[in-house]
Amino acid sequence: MNLELLFSAAGVLAMVGWLVLLASPFIPEWSDKIAGRIIPIALSIGYVVLSVFFSSEGDGGFGSLADVAQLFSHQEALLAGWVHFLAFDLFVGAWICKTARQEQLSFWLVIPCLPLTFLFGPAGFLAFSLARFLGRASSGLIKAPSI
Repeated sequence: MNLELLFSAAGVLAMVGWLVLLASPFIPEWSDKIAGRIIPIALSIGYVVLSVFFSSEGDGGFGSLADVAQLFSHQEALLAGWVHFLAFDLFVGAWICKTARQEQLSFWLVIPCLPLTFLFGPAGFLAFSLARFLGRASSGLIKAPSI
């Protein structure tokens, strides 16, 4: 099995999803389907196949940091972990776009959150949470407490 080919294919597939998210204001239904379901499901299938059928010798685990380091010293486990990140980060990016549309949050506030989510997952989610809060506060949906 050519792990480099699988790595490249997963990366290209995820990148297609991120490009679709950037176009989501123009194709919201397609964005939800492609980047929110189809591609994350395809990547998830790839993850399961890598994890179940092409697992490494079984060294390592999740009990300690040393165990995790040992687990990811095997290329199959490392690739499975990477595909896991690609699938979940894309899913979160799609959720961000869909939630922003539902809450009528300006896409200009969403744009910086997408590359953050792609590159640094939780940081993008945090940025979007802040953008939502600021969007609600500026629209008057959040009232300042009275003193």
